[in-house]
Formats: sequence, structure tokens, C-alpha cells
Amino acid sequence: MMRGTFANIRLKNLLVPGKEGGITLHPSSKDPISIYNAAMKYKDDGIPLIIIAGKEYGSGSSRDWAAKGPALLGVRAVIAESFERIHRSNLIGMGVLPLQFEEGQNYQTLGISGSEVFDIEGLIDDLKPRKKITVSATSEDGSKKNFTAVCRIDTPK
Repeated sequence: MMRGTFANIRLKNLLVPGKEGGITLHPSSKDPISIYNAAMKYKDDGIPLIIIAGKEYGSGSSRDWAAKGPALLGVRAVIAESFERIHRSNLIGMGVLPLQFEEGQNYQTLGISGSEVFDIEGLIDDLKPRKKITVSATSEDGSKKNFTAVCRIDTPK
């Protein structure tokens, strides 16, 4: 089932423009590889993953594996414009942190490509519902972009 996560032939991964399907890039290869194989390489290297997404992330997904699959692949956070309500709760249940771009922001307005290294700050000390979280995106050239995202753990439970 992990291999089937993100394997939809219509998936659009903007790291691989002009192509559709369950493929992505990994620094070890110039050619696209399957999302599963890339995730396993990152897992072997001890690098947790995040997903940068658009609106209504999780809509139309199969309830059981929609959150379980990404969690098993090593995804620790999703930063999206918005979430499908039940899927957001399922992500939390699987230990994946749902973060939402602030109103009017998305990966395009922030100039994020997805190839950056992301740091999510303020999770250990004082995580609470709807807290604004600082996210840093560091590009390969060392330039850094900081932005805030809203923690979509909506209740203290």
C-alpha cells in the first residue's frame, strides 16, 4: 500500500514539471524516480519529509490510507492552502502535522519551489491549536525565506 501512495497517474508534482504520475526528484539522481523510491532514500538518510499542497488537500482520498501512507513514507508535515476536514483529523491521528498557509499565501506567492530545506519552529515548547508557526525555507544557494503557517490542530484534545 505504501507503493500505491501518491501513485495516481494524474498526480501533478511541481518538482517534475510537465509530467504526471507518482514521480519526483531526489538529489541522488538527475532523472525522476518513483515517490516511493525517493521516500525510502530519504528515510535511509534520516530526513523527514513535508508536502507542500494547494487547496482542499485530502479531498476524495481513501480514508484508511490517505493519512497512513504518507506517514509511513516519512511525511511529518503538510503545508496546504486548505484541508478536507476529515483528512486533516486523520493526518493528526497518524502524527502528521497539518499546517495551513496564511490567508492569501501559497507556495507561489512565497516563491517556494519545494526543493528547499524546511525548518518548522516552535513545535516542542508551546504547540497549541491555531498557533502561528514559523517556517523557514532554505534554498540550495543558502538564501532563506521565512513565513508563518497556522497549526491546524484545532482543539487541545
